[in-house]
Amino acid sequence: MQIRAGYDIAYECPQPTPMLLVLSVHPSRMHDVIGPHQINFDPPVAASAYRDGFGNICHRITAPAGRSRMFTEFLVSDPGTPDLVVPDAPQHAIQDLPDDVLVYLLGSRYCETDRLTPLAWSLFSHTPEGWPRVQAICDYVHNRIEFGYHHADPLRSAFAGHAEGRGVCRDFAHLAITLCRCMNIPARYCTGYLGDIGIPPVDAPMDFSAWFEAYLGGHWHTFDARHNTPRIGRILMARGRDATDVALSTIFGPSTLAGFHVVTDKVQ
Repeated sequence: MQIRAGYDIAYECPQPTPMLLVLSVHPSRMHDVIGPHQINFDPPVAASAYRDGFGNICHRITAPAGRSRMFTEFLVSDPGTPDLVVPDAPQHAIQDLPDDVLVYLLGSRYCETDRLTPLAWSLFSHTPEGWPRVQAICDYVHNRIEFGYHHADPLRSAFAGHAEGRGVCRDFAHLAITLCRCMNIPARYCTGYLGDIGIPPVDAPMDFSAWFEAYLGGHWHTFDARHNTPRIGRILMARGRDATDVALSTIFGPSTLAGFHVVTDKVQ
């Protein structure tokens, strides 16, 4: 199966403004990209690429004063299979976890483990460990939060999302990640493309999506508390502790979002 993916994003800046961009396909999926895959800029700007501490591909630019547009479109080869389900994947004792996984047990900007640990243990201490516990957390978050694009709030944390009971995909991911960490299950935030492949089209604006991965049985496994069902055609862009680490753009100065369009659809 081939998936057409891409974006067209524009910002208005009153002065030259440095930006960090996380808009590339993740290195783990780069071998599936067909043909060139690069960010185009209008007007042209110099861009330097680097890998951050989580292995994501990032770009540094200085956007000029005025309107700056960044865009791309490409094809990705995908097996067309749903997210893998491994119901017997076990939970690890903390002392058995690899060193590089431990950071995903800690609280972070949007995942306040200290504020949600009592709740997590009251809800999930009696659930079976491993995959069933993570699924129980996904079920809870899926039912707790009402999805709506009009509920978007870039300042909302997991604790606030739980209290307000509303949000977008990042809020589902943040709350599920936090509850997993509270239960000593490493969990990390993921962002990327997810189109309506294999399901009836959703009458909503296409956007990038957020989900999470939990470390069970020696592997990272995909979970999605918003959809709460295996999906087809995820194209990973970046992973991190929470949305702070994988922001599409981190802008060091005043700016206004002037255009935003994302496409992800099956072409064959």
